[in-house]
Amino acid sequence: PDPVELVDAAETLVDEGFVVLVYTNDDPILARRLDAIGCAAVMPLGSPIGSGMGINNPYNLRIIVEQTSAPVILDAGVGTASDAALAMELGCDGVLAASAVTRAEKPEAMAEAVRKAVEAGRLAFHAGRIPRRLYAQGSTPAEGSADLFDEQA
Repeated sequence: PDPVELVDAAETLVDEGFVVLVYTNDDPILARRLDAIGCAAVMPLGSPIGSGMGINNPYNLRIIVEQTSAPVILDAGVGTASDAALAMELGCDGVLAASAVTRAEKPEAMAEAVRKAVEAGRLAFHAGRIPRRLYAQGSTPAEGSADLFDEQA
């Protein structure tokens, strides 16, 4: 959508009392502006609508989630369940997955997969992922392990 016209139209509709669920691109500044004027939900695309390309810019989507008080709903680009899981892991409040379901080889199976992926992604978001590290770090704690070497001998 044209960002200038989008903001103008959304502002007019909010001022006239409409509940505005605004579809937008993944620009964090634009999303913040739409949130500030009172849109009830900000709905950024993950990639072009109907493309099934997933989330092209997870960093912008995460920034939008962090700086927006309105619910954030991923509104385009979902091609499979893992795209929906990633959106939820990034903190989105919801996902629209129309093309992913309706154009799948087995729509009922894809609908179930997306539902489960949304649940898993939301649980993972609330559980909190481990920090990313450049170097390996052992996962077995040393505390409580047997001391097999007698340093006094």
